[in-house]
Amino acid sequence: MKQKKTSAPVKAAPAKAGTPAWDWRPWAWAAAAVVLVFWAYGPSLHGAFLFDDTAQPYAKPSPADVSWWIHLPRPVLMLTYWLNRQLAGDSTYGYHVVNVLIHLVATGLMFLIVRRFLELANSEPSHRNLLAGFAAALFLLHPAMSEAVAYISGRSESLSTMWSLAALAVFLYRPKPAAGWGTVIAVFLLFGLSVESKQQTVVLPALFVLTDLFWNPVLPGGGFSLKGIRGNWKLYAPMAAGAILVVIAARDLILHGGGAGFGLTTTWYQYLFTEFRALLVYIQEFLLPINLNGDWVFPISKNLFEHGAVIALAVLLALVAAAILYRKRFRLASFGLIAYLLLMAPTSSILPIADPLAERRLYFSVLGLILIAVDLVGRLKLDQKSLWLAFATIVAACMIATHARAAVWDDDNAFWADVMAKAPDNARGHFHVGFEQAESEHWADAVSEYQSAWNLGYREADLLLDWSIAYQHLNQPDKGLEKALEAVQKEDGAMERVQVATVYASMQRYQEALDTLDAAQKRDENYPYTYLTRGQIHFTTQNCAAAVTDFRNTLTHSLAGEPAHDLATQYLPKAQACAGTH
Repeated sequence: MKQKKTSAPVKAAPAKAGTPAWDWRPWAWAAAAVVLVFWAYGPSLHGAFLFDDTAQPYAKPSPADVSWWIHLPRPVLMLTYWLNRQLAGDSTYGYHVVNVLIHLVATGLMFLIVRRFLELANSEPSHRNLLAGFAAALFLLHPAMSEAVAYISGRSESLSTMWSLAALAVFLYRPKPAAGWGTVIAVFLLFGLSVESKQQTVVLPALFVLTDLFWNPVLPGGGFSLKGIRGNWKLYAPMAAGAILVVIAARDLILHGGGAGFGLTTTWYQYLFTEFRALLVYIQEFLLPINLNGDWVFPISKNLFEHGAVIALAVLLALVAAAILYRKRFRLASFGLIAYLLLMAPTSSILPIADPLAERRLYFSVLGLILIAVDLVGRLKLDQKSLWLAFATIVAACMIATHARAAVWDDDNAFWADVMAKAPDNARGHFHVGFEQAESEHWADAVSEYQSAWNLGYREADLLLDWSIAYQHLNQPDKGLEKALEAVQKEDGAMERVQVATVYASMQRYQEALDTLDAAQKRDENYPYTYLTRGQIHFTTQNCAAAVTDFRNTLTHSLAGEPAHDLATQYLPKAQACAGTH
């Protein structure tokens, strides 16, 4: 009997040579990052314009012409706000989504950069992706990053940092140790985008120099070489010229103190003493992100022994000394510490800034602290599974904390309630709480908060103006006039003069009001409320023809949607009817 032939098993066709199997894992991790970060920042996605947002052009009527926006300071940043405005109008949701997307791109770049530094540090190859992934996840979900992401005005930090990280990634992944012209052009383009998003990134070239000093090449014994720096002359020669120009431009500011354009009385050395302390606070916020605050009260150290500045300096010097002494054994951590101090230098050295401590500034410099963390945890004698579990626990805790922190950025009430809970003596906090009370027409409560702000040291013209308005609504024009005149003494501008005129008009002292408005017009011919207030006075006193002219001038000097424009639109037909004109 013939045996049946059995068919031979069909062999799978061999994969084409040079065609690697598709790896789905990076895409899965990217998708997970998107889901997790949007959950973490979910409470803030519909958050209102708050704090500094309210003074920005995207939060108030502004020209639609893009050329107007890109002629403002930080044109690249302003271009993104303009695009948001065109796509979403007054809705804040689009602004918040773009902030989160920028943060996601920066996170991807952070992974690539940390991965490359781990290669340069000759770390354990099997741990590199895990450590770089942990670094990226920590950056993505760390609550100390929330101010730069959940706060719409915080985009200046995240956007400028994103461009800076892109420039650094191009620099690190250049084909040869000596950068070619293609690399130089790409780095310069990205560097320019970062500086035009926020000027603090001007320090980025120094980070390139530091990178070449540490890693190009790595010398035995932990030494440094200038070979890499000399090899990259194409990149550094124009950067050195630019740095000299910056120093010349800032010479008077550095030598003679002042407030970096902010009208401060703090000297450069007082600010430096203060920043010794601030630098340690930023490190503490990275290691233990508790008591985060959107508006710190951080007193100035007027000498080295005030508020513990000398202790902070001693700690910083000890850390730098350790970084130098142990640079061979902990090269990545040593590099990370110096990089952190370098990246913080524009805002935490000798150029005084109005707020000596702001959490969003950590966003730009956190790369240095992340490299320290990666170097240290990479030395733990743990197997892969234990490392995964430890990293997942840390990242999960950060994500939950960020979700809670994002809720603070949802609206003014939540934000200032958090600020005041952590710093009851915050003068600016009392001022803003007073403003919220005024918005709710709780005028007596507003006056009380303004008084507290004044007692605690906030004595700016804007406080006095709002205080004057509150007294007006309480039918106390004498006190309102007193505060308005004090505001003029602080800052004699059109806005202050118009408030004085408004109080005079409420007291039926019309000629004094008109005289004051004439003075306001001389200070700023384009301020619409000068014409609006004058028109209201003329309309009240039956000088209707003059009122028509004033209301038309108001419309000329304001944009549709502005309160002055809307009020003039309402008044103009009435004034025309009174004057018998059209």
